[in-house]
Amino acid sequence: MGDVLAGFHAVWEFDTDSVLIRFERGIRRPKLFQALGERRIPYEALSSVELSEGRRGTVVLHAVPRPGADPLMEAANGQLKEEADPYRLVLPAERETLADFYADELRTALGPDAKEPAERHLVTAPEPPLHFKAYDGKASFDGRSVAFRWFWTGASSAKWKCGDQTFPVGELAGVEWRSPEVFNGYLRLLERGAAEPGKGEADQDPAAVVFGLGYGPVHESLPFAAAVLQAVRAAEPEQESAEREPVCRRAGDARRDPADIADRIRHLGELHDAGLLTDDEFSMKKAELLAEL
Repeated sequence: MGDVLAGFHAVWEFDTDSVLIRFERGIRRPKLFQALGERRIPYEALSSVELSEGRRGTVVLHAVPRPGADPLMEAANGQLKEEADPYRLVLPAERETLADFYADELRTALGPDAKEPAERHLVTAPEPPLHFKAYDGKASFDGRSVAFRWFWTGASSAKWKCGDQTFPVGELAGVEWRSPEVFNGYLRLLERGAAEPGKGEADQDPAAVVFGLGYGPVHESLPFAAAVLQAVRAAEPEQESAEREPVCRRAGDARRDPADIADRIRHLGELHDAGLLTDDEFSMKKAELLAEL
């Protein structure tokens, strides 16, 4: 098509085989859009195109992705608020005729399998390295493995006993994301071969980080989940039938990393300086950490 359609929060640039969605910055724009920056959506990744009346004198052009085509939407699993849907373009009502034209053009460009679930991801997830702070730890993803580093002030005793966790993507079967905008948000990694993956409370599961008020916001945790999910889908299981090593045993070496121990001691020092730890509590915990070296 080679045309451009500008809305209130994004600009859609139409190409021969895809549409490039560039999200505009602004105070009232969803932070998720700003984090995504831009996304190229192949027409074969779409299942349908809808045009509807919006609120306050607007119309909405909505491209609906095929199930399984976009790791971001697969991870979101229907939990995004309507205004945070990256496939919606809101335009002034006077541009309805133009929007209708592009809706028809997009429908014409849909692939032959538009009504079928996609067999693989067709839209690219945000590229690692990625990280964000949850309530009970820091999550990091370098493209090869996911790491959870627990916060002493937030992690449950179950997680603290198991120690910091590292999960190679080849050992994962999927990702479960619960929006932090609902009660008890979390990101949970589903391990291959686990007896009951995704069971139990997330705050007790060493394969999950939990979200609290001000922690793990959508614009950080959802792109993270999408990137991990895409890597998991692309990875070939190294030993699909091999027995999984117990979580606590696998992660043991991570807690003996001198740099990690130093970071923990610095964190304890900050809590002590802020008056959140007594002298005895600080000394005791510092001694425990030094004993791990």
